[in-house]
Amino acid sequence: MRDISSIKSQQNDPSFANIWQELKWRGLVHVSTDEAELEKLLAGGPVTYYCGFDPTAPSLHLGNLVQLLVMRRLQLAGHKPLGLVGGSTGMIGDPRPTAERTLNTKDTVAEWVGYLQAQVRRFLSFEGDNAARMVNNLDWTAPLSAIDFLREVGKHFRVGTMLRKDAVASRLNSDEGISYTEFSYQILQGMDYLQLFRDYGCMLQTGGSDQWGNLTSGTELIRKVEGKSVHALGTPLITNSDGTKFGKSEGNAIWLDAGMCSPYAFYQFWLNTADADVVDRLKVFTFLSRAEIEEIAVAVAERPFAREGQRKLAFEVTSLVHGAEATEKVIAASAALFGNGDLATLDKPTLQAATSELPSATVQVDAMGIVDLLVASGLSESKSAARRTVGEGGAYVNNEKVLDPEAVISEDELLHGQYLLLRRGRKNLATVQVHSYGRKD
Repeated sequence: MRDISSIKSQQNDPSFANIWQELKWRGLVHVSTDEAELEKLLAGGPVTYYCGFDPTAPSLHLGNLVQLLVMRRLQLAGHKPLGLVGGSTGMIGDPRPTAERTLNTKDTVAEWVGYLQAQVRRFLSFEGDNAARMVNNLDWTAPLSAIDFLREVGKHFRVGTMLRKDAVASRLNSDEGISYTEFSYQILQGMDYLQLFRDYGCMLQTGGSDQWGNLTSGTELIRKVEGKSVHALGTPLITNSDGTKFGKSEGNAIWLDAGMCSPYAFYQFWLNTADADVVDRLKVFTFLSRAEIEEIAVAVAERPFAREGQRKLAFEVTSLVHGAEATEKVIAASAALFGNGDLATLDKPTLQAATSELPSATVQVDAMGIVDLLVASGLSESKSAARRTVGEGGAYVNNEKVLDPEAVISEDELLHGQYLLLRRGRKNLATVQVHSYGRKD
């Protein structure tokens, strides 16, 4: 887990007149309430603001990371964050564009609330004059009866307005339709903003632009009930330069939890960023200054083959999420796979993560001849081809060249007592897991 003390080294870029100008330069402002008023508000004294995260999964993902970093930048500017994890809204989930969500059990949601609260805490400071606070909307919705909810909150919402919200409208036009449960989500989120306005003087809610309808349900509710103007900020949905959805890898979300997406896989995701996207990603996901990013932009344009931008991006974001120590292990693992480091120094989880996408095979301990291993792993099509590879000096076990086709690998050479990394030539890799008789791994 990332060391919380690392956030003390973070800072906003002093070359900007105010935090609003920096957010705009970083491409983090897509839509907002009155921009001039909001800039003025944020340039003044401390403002209490919030962002909500629903526990519809046991971890946050890259889309949530955008919001966490916006929260942190605002806190660094002197403002006071409220991190809301929705113990009640998480039992419903905001409407997805295409289909109704599967409702999780109350116990599952409660468990996930704890996971997400711990993740949010890692990105904010809970010390000092503008210390962050964690809040849970279950605290104010659970005691509320259905009748009180309808009388005190529901009466301020107009069905026609609710129907025009993008998320609702898209579902109404689909074959799936929308349930009253999900239709009511925007009322619950609006009530959250009202409650936080009353309890903490909260004046700003941030979120993704796809949540704009839910964000403004809160500003409108406060205007109707309290006669006050408050603000909302919607960040852009981040897409790749080719128009594809950002934050997906082989159809899976990139999670912030190391158990769901290893630091190695996380690092590799950023390392594979396209040249056309890398500068924008540096603006959004790192605390590098404008001058530093502009310098990297020149390198990307003039020396794209060096991939300086990608390596800097991968290091910065992986360190931010998983810590510098884990990131250094990942870099060492990447180097070691191709012979530029000592595989024996890699801990077992890092080795497993680094080799998880490689071709693999399982053999018994008495089948560790180099020729058999090359064939079992798929690196050679036949024993004759394997012998040829060894004879030509192209076979490696744990980065050590094997020159004798009759060589048998000893158990002493197994990594963590059970793994071998095979390489044919410079780039063809595979792993072998070795089982001793009677042992169950």
